[in-house]
Amino acid sequence: MNREQALEMVRQQLPIKRYEHTIRVMETALDLAEHYQLDLKKVELAAIFHDYAKYRDAKELKRWIIQEQLPQDLLDYHQELWHGPVAAKMLEKEIGICDPEIQSAIYWHTTGKQHMSQMDKVIFIADYIEPGRSFPGVEEVRQVVYDDIDKACWMAARNTIIFLISKNQSIYPDTFQLYNEGLGRNLNAE
Repeated sequence: MNREQALEMVRQQLPIKRYEHTIRVMETALDLAEHYQLDLKKVELAAIFHDYAKYRDAKELKRWIIQEQLPQDLLDYHQELWHGPVAAKMLEKEIGICDPEIQSAIYWHTTGKQHMSQMDKVIFIADYIEPGRSFPGVEEVRQVVYDDIDKACWMAARNTIIFLISKNQSIYPDTFQLYNEGLGRNLNAE
């Protein structure tokens, strides 16, 4: 599948602002993939399809979680987290994308996790730092991402945790594990 075909499939699933976000994530991810010497085609597809399920109805997402035997604890957290894991399965069933690296990067792009692959990290952080994003802490993450992607992911997890705590919202355990992994690597050293 080429870029134009993939983008057209995604364009049909997303409102224009989210589609524009997808383009920026793709461009950011490709830049990072080139820097970190990753497979550009796989990164491109993961970036294009990362929000494929984002605007599906919550009932449909819940059905996918149950039917595809995704972790049931997802249902205990905000539905905003559901679209990554569900998209990884939807792409396999609806489009035929069965590449485990692409599926993993899409699956984990909202929460992150411990022991992410380089491709997982690129999609996770590209979604976080794409040029359309503007929120406290994003600039400091942009400043370190090309020197230390592990530190950038740790900082993104830290910022997300702080934000969710400030809103009295629950935090998915894998985000804590990503944060703790960074502490274990001493990524918080300034």
